[in-house]
Amino acid sequence: MDIFETKGIKPMLIKERQEPFNSPDFIYELKLDGIRCIAFLDKNSTDLRNRRDISLIRRFPELSHIYNQVTDKCILDGELVVLNNNGVPDFFEIQRRTILNDSFKIQLAEKQFPASFVAYDILYYINKEVMDLPLMVRKSLLQTCINENSRIAISRFVEKNGIELYQIASSKELEGVVAKKKNSLYWQDKRSKDWIKFKRMIDEDFVICGYIKKHSMSVFILGQYSGNKLVYKGSVSLGVRLKILEQYNVQILPQSPFSNAKIKENEIITWLNPTLVCTVEYMPNTKNSFRQPVFKGIKDDILPFECQIENYEIKEYNE
Repeated sequence: MDIFETKGIKPMLIKERQEPFNSPDFIYELKLDGIRCIAFLDKNSTDLRNRRDISLIRRFPELSHIYNQVTDKCILDGELVVLNNNGVPDFFEIQRRTILNDSFKIQLAEKQFPASFVAYDILYYINKEVMDLPLMVRKSLLQTCINENSRIAISRFVEKNGIELYQIASSKELEGVVAKKKNSLYWQDKRSKDWIKFKRMIDEDFVICGYIKKHSMSVFILGQYSGNKLVYKGSVSLGVRLKILEQYNVQILPQSPFSNAKIKENEIITWLNPTLVCTVEYMPNTKNSFRQPVFKGIKDDILPFECQIENYEIKEYNE
């Protein structure tokens, strides 16, 4: 069946690596701090879908006409971003816009914090799939397919100089860089070493499993799955506001949802049904624990069970 009609595309995933490298076999792109999105565009319509295949176009009406900027029917992989006054992607604003339901608030946000779609791959063009073409061929198709404007753009890349691009991204306090092998194919829902990210800060998805209410601050208790078992991973307080839970129908539980029952938190914990996923940003370290964690926001395009503890390794490349 035609994937343009069936939708349900699951984006290719990216592996994590802390040390950037240079290689003639890779290209390097800035990692944008936004929401991964698949765009279905034809001569009459725009459909933007997140990783859970939920359409987002109603919440981003300013993007409803980007189909006019493509030369033919296509499916694009990219990032939905809102830029702040300094031209840097603002995750808080893009995340806030994804949960708006009131039409007046959506119209107001459209004017105050307009979104853009930045395409970095093409999966379908002129009625056929192109995922089995090498990345550099797909990049050429992107250039042919898109006429850029303020609402849709093509992700720029550099060749060879991944370390240098990472240094620039770090100096500008951007999220990081993605390295992509030039001959890589597009594998739906697969985490391949062909795509690797270097991040100034790690951000990771966790399940909110409870909270601690304090006078000066509040704390979210976080977990991830190891197989089918929910495991305690730590807590975060910076950036946490309990009132964000009021936007979601989260059920209180009488006891901990964790498989490992030993929690080091000393205060009284209100346990929650583990249905809500959030992103936490923290500094990388070698102790497998949080360092300077910051709550970034709720991720409604991720299912709790997708928050799996990862134990893969990435081999060194010869430079």
